[in-house]
Amino acid sequence: MLKKAAWGISMVVLVIAALPVGLLFLEGARFFSSAIKSPGALSALFTTLTSGLIALGLCFVLGLPTAYWLRSQSSPVIKQVAAVLLVLALLMPPLVLGLVLAFIMAPTTLIGSWLNLVHSASNSFPALILAEVYEALPYFILTAWSALSMIPRQWEEEAWSLHKTPWQTFRFVLWPASRPGLMTATAMAWARIVGAFGAPVVVAYHPTALPVQIWITIEESGLPQALALALWLVLIGLPLPAWLTWRKGGVI
Repeated sequence: MLKKAAWGISMVVLVIAALPVGLLFLEGARFFSSAIKSPGALSALFTTLTSGLIALGLCFVLGLPTAYWLRSQSSPVIKQVAAVLLVLALLMPPLVLGLVLAFIMAPTTLIGSWLNLVHSASNSFPALILAEVYEALPYFILTAWSALSMIPRQWEEEAWSLHKTPWQTFRFVLWPASRPGLMTATAMAWARIVGAFGAPVVVAYHPTALPVQIWITIEESGLPQALALALWLVLIGLPLPAWLTWRKGGVI
């Protein structure tokens, strides 16, 4: 009886989960080709790809050493404090994050006044990248930290007993063993970067990335054209995490 009830509930949940994806492909395909030719769409796509790749690189360069450092910590207090800070950053509403970034980059603040001497802090390509990094970095660090923490300490100790340096230990032991988890961290960060809307719409309305362009399209051209652009966004951001989930045969 319990198994039948669980099966029935599971089918309902899976249908509910599949419904938005199915409807998006069904409706978005109607204007798929014409939507990307609409004013501003192609530029928004290019902006999303270029800023996204730079932001992803920054997440990797900043996030991987942080995850490695957290993994090597022996103090549970440091780990707990870091975990809480990262979870708070991850769960912060994107719109609130955008407001905070806008305040930081305002000309009235010390950081903002310095940034404005170099370049206009808000509504700029660097501001867009900064917003995307802030939205994606906690995802990358927490996932990479989890992947590195699953590797037994004994493997490192054996490498050290063979007189391997910490860098050699990471390169030949930790990196190969954690690579699937790091791929997952990269995929999650990429999906978050590509779909970033709340923070960019506040600090980087221009140059316009694809999520903001979708919002503009809703107001100017209506929902059908916006759904077509949304399909472009999904096809850019979600194939990698979907493929990793399929490859692993379960949760990424």
